[in-house]
Amino acid sequence: MKKFIYFLILLGSTSYAFSQTPSGVLAPKPVFRDPVYDGAADPTLIWNRATKKWNMFYTNRRATDTTTSGVSWVHGTEIGIAESKEGAKWTYTGIAKIDYKPDSGYTYWAPEIIDFKGVYHMYLTYVPGVFKDWHHPRYIIHLTSENLQNWKYQSTLSLVNDHVIDPCVIQLPNGKWRMFYNNETDHKSIYFADSPDLNQWTDGSKAIYDQPGEGPKAFRWHNKYWLITDVWEGLGVYSSDDLKTWVRQTGGNLLSDEGKGTDDGVKGGHCDVRVSSNGRAYLYYFVHPGIKNAHGSRFQKQRTSIQVVELKYIDGKITCDRDSPTYVDLKP
Repeated sequence: MKKFIYFLILLGSTSYAFSQTPSGVLAPKPVFRDPVYDGAADPTLIWNRATKKWNMFYTNRRATDTTTSGVSWVHGTEIGIAESKEGAKWTYTGIAKIDYKPDSGYTYWAPEIIDFKGVYHMYLTYVPGVFKDWHHPRYIIHLTSENLQNWKYQSTLSLVNDHVIDPCVIQLPNGKWRMFYNNETDHKSIYFADSPDLNQWTDGSKAIYDQPGEGPKAFRWHNKYWLITDVWEGLGVYSSDDLKTWVRQTGGNLLSDEGKGTDDGVKGGHCDVRVSSNGRAYLYYFVHPGIKNAHGSRFQKQRTSIQVVELKYIDGKITCDRDSPTYVDLKP
């Protein structure tokens, strides 16, 4: 009888342990590396209605090019695409076919994609050339697609100046749209613009006042709006009830400490957040994993990887543990 009771206790403990493992597929570390230039950065995810898979669009930095001068390797970039069924295991599928190339050299950075009424809308940072430094114009352009492969130019947005990057778009409660972006000339501040239809945009004003940052990502989760920005010391987190007044989360930035996993031993950068229909939320971010121990290797300093971690909502705050196993169950 004692052995039987011990067996039941052991079985119950084991069942409890199993019940604590989240559903989904265990994500590898890193979750993705670009097979062409090894420079995947600035990820954004979108559900592909035709293939029933997730597509990850990303800036494809030319990390393997170690012969260029200055920051030329961060210019001349295409937008890479990878796909996944559940958001954990990704396969490279090629580059986005963008028809906007008015200049002899061109650069695409940091795409944002919205699916609305059967049309995919991309908002993309465009740099009119391949440059050795950062002192050149940058615009946000609007493109549309029916298949997430071929993209047609629609317009160049008229925003605060010609040094704007990193668009992020969210729908307002009234059905209209708000775009957050980085105004580089105003101490790398986050600004916003509004649109009734994703086509016509009216510039607004500054959204974040307290610290510089880039790569804003806005989303709704747990009955609040959230805005996460890359502040180069991890990711700053803000919350709002109305998408206008933002309160900075106390207690430190996300991903400001070094991780222990493969390719994750540095601060996390420019991210995307996807809230699954099952209520779980996942943060995809990029890192420069070789920057600390490059030992003179320019390639190691330049290469980047994409990582993923599940977000947790605890006592009114967003947190995450990049060293815990991440099981991804991302549903459209």
